[in-house]
Amino acid sequence: MRVLKGAARIAVSIIWGLAAASVCCFAQSAATQKPAAGPRKIIIDTDIGDDVDDAFAVSLALQSPELKIVGITSAWGNTALRARLLDRFLKETRHSDIPVAIGIEKHHSGEAEFSQARWAEAGPAAKAHPAAVDFLLEQIRREPGEITLVAIAPLTNIGAAIERDAATFRKLKRVVMMGGSVYRGYDDPGSEANHKPDREYNIAMDVQAAKRLFHSGVPLYVMPLDATQLDLDEAKREQVFTQSTPLTDALALLFLQWSRVRRLQTPTMFDPMAVAFTVAPELCPTQPLRIVVDDEGYTRPELGAPNAEVCLQSDPAKFFAFFLPRLLKPN
Repeated sequence: MRVLKGAARIAVSIIWGLAAASVCCFAQSAATQKPAAGPRKIIIDTDIGDDVDDAFAVSLALQSPELKIVGITSAWGNTALRARLLDRFLKETRHSDIPVAIGIEKHHSGEAEFSQARWAEAGPAAKAHPAAVDFLLEQIRREPGEITLVAIAPLTNIGAAIERDAATFRKLKRVVMMGGSVYRGYDDPGSEANHKPDREYNIAMDVQAAKRLFHSGVPLYVMPLDATQLDLDEAKREQVFTQSTPLTDALALLFLQWSRVRRLQTPTMFDPMAVAFTVAPELCPTQPLRIVVDDEGYTRPELGAPNAEVCLQSDPAKFFAFFLPRLLKPN
């Protein structure tokens, strides 16, 4: 290519600048590709204690220097006991400085069993914590435009925050969530031509809260079942559980309780993908879609202006190449 000089170079620069300014895309989608000036501030909203993938997701956040955890809010079901589990987990992994807030206790006939309750109850005695909705809104007011909310639970706390103060909630930098099922349902390996979505748990447990989030106007990045069915098989579990750090020892005990209560052996890393995307968005490339939450809790793609960036496919090998070394680092 010939080198442009003088007026020609200036003219081309102006043309390219105008063209770039005219490109219209989903709000802030490019922001995920820009390096942050410092650690990215996040709040994690989690129903830790049911499935074990929440503990792995929190662990990934703790082991990622790119992130600063402003706080963790317990969500859904017995939120006070979940806060106790978080207190013990943070203490044993040497992160007791991270604030914990207790979410709204809400139950549903189809909710998951609190499989790690014994581990939570064997930890520190219950102590006072702020209410999750108060905590979330207060942190947004303190640092408007700076906080990413990582939502890996039924959305009750988030729906309540929107209902109380939607204007403040819109000052979040973005929400990155694990939730929904666009084309692939549970236990769908992605190899069949006729995919069928499911009522995904985090959406279906509180449909009204989910509707509020998808209508909130906050930049929303969605990791649905389509991209998050990532199995931690026996070989990978052995890598983690034989490392014997404070973090991997805690994960091993939580896994053991989950496995005995659920009578399962292979956990699926649904929730860690939301944290991984927050650090490395290339692990789950997104596309703009309009997603509507229907009254039954399905997340339906529809024609119209996009309201979310959605990851429909991920590479398990790339995910675990990112995920496992971080868990294995000394903490």
